[in-house]
Amino acid sequence: MIAFAEASVFPLPPDILLLPMAIAKRDKAYRLAGICTMGSVLGGLLGYAIGALAMATLGQWIIATYHLENAFQHFHDQFNRWGVWIILAKGLTPIPFKLVTIASGVASLNLIAFVLSCALTRGARFFFIAWLVRRFGAPIREFIERYLSWVALAVLAAIILGFWFVLR
Repeated sequence: MIAFAEASVFPLPPDILLLPMAIAKRDKAYRLAGICTMGSVLGGLLGYAIGALAMATLGQWIIATYHLENAFQHFHDQFNRWGVWIILAKGLTPIPFKLVTIASGVASLNLIAFVLSCALTRGARFFFIAWLVRRFGAPIREFIERYLSWVALAVLAAIILGFWFVLR
């Protein structure tokens, strides 16, 4: 439930429950990671729907009222160009996932690409936590709580730098 809610409306990440539950039942860590992944993807679909509905109603009015048609079209085009990469990057970081899911709905990102990238990135995050717990047990808890976000950001930075070097 937390994974579902976090992907659309709730501010706290599911890791805060996944970690102690996986430590308590190490033999079920991967099952719990799968449940978190499924909940997060389904919650992401709700976030997508919130963004799409907001855009179809209030969003269109705001754009028209403030004459932001060109700016929104630029956002839409850029998000559709880079949206999958944004989801993949965001899914590993501590930034609230709902921001990406709602923005994906606003930009009408391809739904299949959205679901697949959500499943991939959220699954990677949750199954990595499960693997750490299965491998190291309770002593890994402090590392995950203290450093996992920093490790994820470092990996993201390395990926971005790698693309920058390749594409320049």
